[in-house]
Amino acid sequence: MATEEELKSRDLAEASREKTWNGDSFIKELFLGRFRPDLMDPFPLEEPDRPEFLAWFEKLKTFLLEKVDPLEIDRTGEYPEEVVQGLRELGAFGIKIPKEYEGLGLTHPEYVRVMQYLGAYDANVTALLSAHQAIGVPQPVKLFGSDALRKEYLPRCAKGAISAFALTEPAVGSDPARLETVAELTEDGEHWVLNGTKLWCTNGTLAELLVVMARNPKTDRINAYVVETAWEGVKIEHRCRFMGLKALGNAVVSFTNVKVPKGNLIGQDGEGLKIALVTLNTGRLTLPAGTSGGVKTLLEACRKWCTARVQWGVPVGKHEAIAHKLADMTTVSFALESTMMLLGDLADRKGVDIRLEAAAAKEWNTTRAWRTVDEALQIRGGRGYETELSLKARGEVPINIERLMRDSRINLIFEGSSEIMHLFMAREAVDKHLQVAGDIVDPRSSFGAKLKSALFSAGPFYAWWYPTRWLGFTLPPKYGSYGKLAKYMRFAERASRKLARSVFHGMMVYQAKLEYKQKFLFRAVDIAMELFVLTAVLTRAKRMREIGDPNAASAQRIAELFARGARRNVKQWFKDMWNNDDALKHAVGKELLAGDYTWLETGTAGIPYAVEEFRPPTVSELIAMRGSGDAAQPAAAPAAEEGAAVG
Repeated sequence: MATEEELKSRDLAEASREKTWNGDSFIKELFLGRFRPDLMDPFPLEEPDRPEFLAWFEKLKTFLLEKVDPLEIDRTGEYPEEVVQGLRELGAFGIKIPKEYEGLGLTHPEYVRVMQYLGAYDANVTALLSAHQAIGVPQPVKLFGSDALRKEYLPRCAKGAISAFALTEPAVGSDPARLETVAELTEDGEHWVLNGTKLWCTNGTLAELLVVMARNPKTDRINAYVVETAWEGVKIEHRCRFMGLKALGNAVVSFTNVKVPKGNLIGQDGEGLKIALVTLNTGRLTLPAGTSGGVKTLLEACRKWCTARVQWGVPVGKHEAIAHKLADMTTVSFALESTMMLLGDLADRKGVDIRLEAAAAKEWNTTRAWRTVDEALQIRGGRGYETELSLKARGEVPINIERLMRDSRINLIFEGSSEIMHLFMAREAVDKHLQVAGDIVDPRSSFGAKLKSALFSAGPFYAWWYPTRWLGFTLPPKYGSYGKLAKYMRFAERASRKLARSVFHGMMVYQAKLEYKQKFLFRAVDIAMELFVLTAVLTRAKRMREIGDPNAASAQRIAELFARGARRNVKQWFKDMWNNDDALKHAVGKELLAGDYTWLETGTAGIPYAVEEFRPPTVSELIAMRGSGDAAQPAAAPAAEEGAAVG
């Protein structure tokens, strides 16, 4: 039975969801058993060709090649001032800001091409620009801000006032119901007084502006505010350092009686979490593009290495074991770029809602890119594990696979971890079913409410809906225009109906316990993501053939190889939905927490911290520690980062 705290968290998340759909969604339709390739076909193959954009893009490329040294940025862990200033002068901090506010006003297809190039060149610079553009001040103010906020802050951001996003707290991860940072309205109603601490604010050490999420203690609602770091009471407490992205200006930021003008509230009172979620939805275009660029670099490096490196008389790439890895890298690269191109087009298209597609692209692309960098390191062997500096010092080509691995791992956590992405998509997967039969699966509903729902709402709907999920013509010549790839399109259509039936079966079997059957729901999400990417790959290959692209034949070949693997994956996930070890694994996991397997931890020096010491401090505890002078001080940080006021 759900606890009161669990129900409160769920209710808050539910209240903050976008409940209305602003247009068509390929993945939403998949979950309902409707296969909609018309939302992708014809595939948007056209490269951005606006002269103004192309001229600017060439300037950016030249600047990166001549002025930005990724190896030096990684070595020093800092962005050189001339690099940041050069990006300002190029207008790179205003990529997505409309021209009317002095930005570049790039389209989304243009934006993803820029991020793809940046992702291939340097992850640190990509993170600097994307955190500012995607989740910093520009996006929420553009979408939800008042005219006054837009006029005041968007031009500043476009000119290079760096911004950051402040949501996470030390003791609060993905559960906003426990948010402790508070903002209270003054008696005269002119200011909000902000108090609290935020963790992992990317760009925080560099930022002039922050988007801060805080709870109104009188209403318990969450609000979003634009906060200037130069204001009294805003303080950088610590710069966080990571295994990768060494230059990332990620900070712990505290707020002590910060007076925020009432006009700096973004949107309406209580819309903060909704603003955060919508901002993240649209901000998720960056990672699919950046990972596509990174994998392109890996593909080129491995192709050249596997051609040059000879073992047992032949290039290593011709040995079957390595050839298989290269083939997988090739198909994944094509799939990542297909997803990126499609998402960029969908984001600018009217009548389309991309919240699920953006989440799927973020999750699928980052996961496959991580697997690919792991395989690339394996292909390079010791040279893959060796640093660029070491390779260069001993006279070998300094390829950045080791750095790419360090920089790539965070992508599975940035902008929503893999688990949160699955939960988000799983909730949307059952949205229609909850509308129709919500009382049946709601543990708080009375027997009478469940009976009423079954008789008057769910019963009539499913009497029509369920039988139609078994019906459909998917035999040749359907999808004949896809040629050899047509059978995979027919498979995707059949799989979409089976997916809808499977989710419905899960609702009927588990009822109120469905929300706890995360692995069941995650497999449904995995199937939907795989079908989404598969359809993008197939429609792109088809379109290349239709327009006579010189690479059409090779695209057909790798599309078929990808489709065969995707088909196997989907079949296995369907099987695993009902034939699995979920209950046993869940039980063993809980037994581990209960201490049943501590005997497996013997034979080592052990970890000198008790369970209680792992609990992150709450905001109130941090404030108390700072007041008593007991707060931990950052080690060997520049003076401006040792608690000096920002600005």
